[in-house]
Amino acid sequence: MQKQPSSRTCFLCGRQNNTGLKISWYNDPQAALVRAKVVVPQQFNGYPGFVHGGIIAALLDETSGRAIMIDGDHDNLMVTTRLEVKYLLPTPTEHELALIGWQIKGNKRHAHVAAEIQLDDGTVTARCKATVVKPPSKYYELWKWESEKEHWRIYED
Repeated sequence: MQKQPSSRTCFLCGRQNNTGLKISWYNDPQAALVRAKVVVPQQFNGYPGFVHGGIIAALLDETSGRAIMIDGDHDNLMVTTRLEVKYLLPTPTEHELALIGWQIKGNKRHAHVAAEIQLDDGTVTARCKATVVKPPSKYYELWKWESEKEHWRIYED
């Protein structure tokens, strides 16, 4: 599987974010999936022992959005315009979770994507469907993308 790039400051993948989760995603082109593993620390709970719903939504948002890069086009960055999350079961903290995302349909300008969180036995605790779009070029200037782009790369584990 091919590793996807990470950023410098992102809460989920940022390598220099001291409070972040530092997740690495991998393309599985044969299965048309993007995959990651994460252990969410207790400090991100809602109720003791269970991941906060907002963190679950963030995990699903990022994983589904990364599904557009399964083909290896890591510069095809999009932003979420719609996210529908279904919380099926409490998601435990301090346990390894599998994050799995896929593209339902789309092109270089917009896509419908989905993701789910699984326990080690395959039980799905939450899933989402999302719509992602290519942002207008003015947003790249607001994000200072040209100076940050060098930090959007594949980091060694």
